[in-house]
Amino acid sequence: MINGFLCVIHTFQARRFYRLYIENISERLNCNLETISATDNLTAVSFFSQAKSLSKVGSKLFQRMKSNMNGIHWEMPHNPHCIDPKERLQDMEVPIRGMDIALSSCTTFPVSVVDEELRDTLLNCRGRYNQKLDQPDNLFAPLDTTTNLESKKKILNKSIFKAYKDLPTAFFLYCLQLLLEKSSSVAKKTNHVVENSLEDDDSKGIFRKIRELAMKFIPSRHSLVFALKCSLTLGLAMLFGLTYSKDSGYWSGLAVAISFDTRRQPTFWATNARMQGTAVGSIYGVLSCFIFHKYVDLRLLPLLPWVVFYTFLRHSRLYGQAGAISAVIGALPILGREHYGPPKQFAIARIAEVSIGLICFLIVEIILSPSRAATLARTQLSRTFRALQDCIGKISIIIPRENHQSSSSSQELREAQKKMKCLVSQMEAFIVEAELEPSFWFLPFHGACYRKMLESLSRIVDLLLFVAYSMEHISELSQKVGGSWVDLQDQMHENVESVKKNVCPTLKFLEEITQIKSLTDLEKELKKRNVPCDIESGEYPNADTFRTLSGDEEVDSITESFLKHLEDIASKSDNNTDEEMVKCEMLFHYSCLGFCISNLVREIIKIENELRELLLMWENENPSGLSNMKEIYCKISILCSR
Repeated sequence: MINGFLCVIHTFQARRFYRLYIENISERLNCNLETISATDNLTAVSFFSQAKSLSKVGSKLFQRMKSNMNGIHWEMPHNPHCIDPKERLQDMEVPIRGMDIALSSCTTFPVSVVDEELRDTLLNCRGRYNQKLDQPDNLFAPLDTTTNLESKKKILNKSIFKAYKDLPTAFFLYCLQLLLEKSSSVAKKTNHVVENSLEDDDSKGIFRKIRELAMKFIPSRHSLVFALKCSLTLGLAMLFGLTYSKDSGYWSGLAVAISFDTRRQPTFWATNARMQGTAVGSIYGVLSCFIFHKYVDLRLLPLLPWVVFYTFLRHSRLYGQAGAISAVIGALPILGREHYGPPKQFAIARIAEVSIGLICFLIVEIILSPSRAATLARTQLSRTFRALQDCIGKISIIIPRENHQSSSSSQELREAQKKMKCLVSQMEAFIVEAELEPSFWFLPFHGACYRKMLESLSRIVDLLLFVAYSMEHISELSQKVGGSWVDLQDQMHENVESVKKNVCPTLKFLEEITQIKSLTDLEKELKKRNVPCDIESGEYPNADTFRTLSGDEEVDSITESFLKHLEDIASKSDNNTDEEMVKCEMLFHYSCLGFCISNLVREIIKIENELRELLLMWENENPSGLSNMKEIYCKISILCSR
């Protein structure tokens, strides 16, 4: 009965957030199209600011939508053409985020390549898309927003030959096309060759299923640690609670029982929130009992406004859900109690028992999880750099004579991107926890630097998804054109490999920097090993091997090289309409690849600058020397080589 009621509530909330998200998508699309179509800078900046504000709201709605849908079993009609609402949301969210990235990369407004004809086409696409979104009866039906063939040709043929000269605009049109096409989904795998090859191998599939089934019955290390933590905390809480008072000792165990959460949480913040919530709830209960002491039967009435107040506490940063629940439970026993003695005495005894239980909870958490959130955030940052190296290493242009490798290449990039996305999500959780936890005698956690790096890494995750998608389609188009494009693809392949050769060493260096505990410890280790240094130049023997990305010049060089290759593709002669369509699609996908790779490098440069700033804050001594990344690189590489 209760589960059914909760399911109805979750379903109602999910549908409400779904509709709000649909409206948000429509408004963001309108603002993005108005921004790129604006005829003056003031109008473009105004709409772009609105789009950024709506993007933040949309992200929150998307998370609330997913959390509500995870709590219910979503019933879909038995229609093979229907797709999961979460997939629909993802299909719309990814292209819209791509548009945001494209607009943020535009250097000036208005965009020069957007003429009157293209502006009319964009506004026409907006009208067609919004017309479908405005149909509330079809919110959970398949979204058929494909334009007719004529409109598609307008975007594909007339626009790309102007837009490819400006990569942000070309990428914006690329995302718009993905949003309009029903069959295009960046988040899904369009290449099924790898899946089919795995399905063909029946023996491996059977053993894999047996292994997965067996692993479900074997408790994980996380489950065992959590079980140990629960039993040890409850045992200590009941032991010391009953030692303090045999009559009310069970309250210490109750306080601990409602504190358990399988997820990692800010220990000190959660303990403080629960303690404050218990105290506030107890005081409210005592005051309510004093007011209604003559009307005993009406003592439960004050719970109604307190439950309403609970909803505000639940969403507050100070108390959160943990403190809000403790506040409600703190007031409920006092107002609903009988034969427990005077309210003041009972409240004081209960607060004392709760304090005992929470102290036991805090001690066990520190013993079993000694790593600080700030340390875990830095470790997670290092792992993310390692995952980013793997992703970039899997970016490649498959030329026609190597098409048999195209499936595994794009699929490996998707798997690496998925792994990196998980690492970035975990890193965000550690950052949130580190910002809430006190620093004590440790160095303060500089959340601003981590937040900026997290923003760049999240953007890189989105860009890698577009890279994998464009790689898959370039491979498919290469099979159609055969060997006539080999020379152009060879040049593009060399360009991509050159970028990888420059970027991967920098990421390796950033990974090693985040692995060291302290630059002071690094200096001590160098003195202990007696590493030689050139007295005249003040440099170490391996100083010549250091290379870092050279800022905007590096990005401009990459962009120019891609533009040159796109010019070669555009100037390639075609004999019929089919070849012209293939050339247009090649321009679209190569424009996407060029934009994404150049912006990947741009975001990595931002991360490097933020990490340099973070190093200054870590040590807080001799800042002029710490900013010398070349010296740090030499010292780390010498220690690694020895």
